Amino acid sequence: MADAAGAMPTAVSNAASTAASTARRMWTLFEPVHAVTYFAADARSAYEQAGLRGFWRGYFAGRAAPLGAANAAVVTASFFNFAPAFVARAIPGVWDLITPADALRVRLEGATAALRGLLAGQEAAAAAAADLLWRAIGELDFSGRVLGAADAALPVPEDGLARLWQAATVLREHRGDGHFAALAAADVDGCEAVALRCLMDLRKENMQPVRGWTDEAWDDALGRLAARGWVDGDGALCGAGREAHAAVEAATDEAASRPWARLGPEVTAQIAEVLAPLAQACASVLPFPSPIGLPGRS
Repeated sequence: MADAAGAMPTAVSNAASTAASTARRMWTLFEPVHAVTYFAADARSAYEQAGLRGFWRGYFAGRAAPLGAANAAVVTASFFNFAPAFVARAIPGVWDLITPADALRVRLEGATAALRGLLAGQEAAAAAAADLLWRAIGELDFSGRVLGAADAALPVPEDGLARLWQAATVLREHRGDGHFAALAAADVDGCEAVALRCLMDLRKENMQPVRGWTDEAWDDALGRLAARGWVDGDGALCGAGREAHAAVEAATDEAASRPWARLGPEVTAQIAEVLAPLAQACASVLPFPSPIGLPGRS
C-alpha cells in the first residue's frame, strides 16, 4: 500500500510530462501551416491586393479580424507582446480600409493559395490532416482563450486546404492564449517576455523592431528582470531567469495538452505522421531564427 501511494505522484508527473511533450511536438507541426499567412508570398499579396499596403496592416487586420472591429487596447491585450503604440499605428485605422469580414475572406484566400503552391500533390493528405485536426479541436474548451475562441467560432471551410489552415489557426491561437496566461501568471509583461526570449536564443536586433518596443521600454524591461534576479549585471540571463522561462514554457505545454490527451496516443501519433511532411513543406517559407518562436529546422 505504501509503495503504491508512493508511486502515484511519480506516475502522475510522468503522465503530465508526456502530455506536455506531446503538446509541444504537435505545435511544431501545426504552427508552420498557420504561419504561411505571415510569410508566404501568396498570402501577403492577397492583403496588398485588398488595399492593405505594408506587412503590418495585413498582419493586424487578418489576425484581429475574428474579434470584429476591435480597438487598439483589445488587440494589444489579445496579442500580448506588441507595444501599444505599435498596435495603434494599424488599429483601429485599418478598419477604415477593410471590414473584418473582408479581412477574414482575404486571409483565408491568401493562406489557401499559399498552401496550394506549397502542398501541390499532397491535397489528399492535407484534407486528411484537416479532418484529424478538427477531431482534435472537437469540443475543446476555450474559456479564457479569446483569440482561440474567436477563430473557433468561424465557419469551417469546405476546401481541404482551407480547412487545414483554419484548424491549424484555431489550435495555434488556443495555445497562444494559454501561453499569454502563463506569462501573466508569472508576472511577465509583453516587453519583458520578448526581452527574456532574446536573452535565450533570439536577437534583440530582430525582435525589438517587429514588436515595436522603444529602447527606453526595452531597458526598463531588462531592469525589472534584473531586479527579480533573472538578469545579471552584464545583462546576461541568470539561472533563475532560465528556470522562470522554462516554467512558463512548461505551463504553456501543459495547458495545450488537452486535445491530444483526449484523443490518446495512437490517434495523436497518426495526426503527427500525416501532418509532418505538410509542416516540413510549409516551413520552407518561414524565416529562422523564427520570430514566432519555432525551433530551427531539423
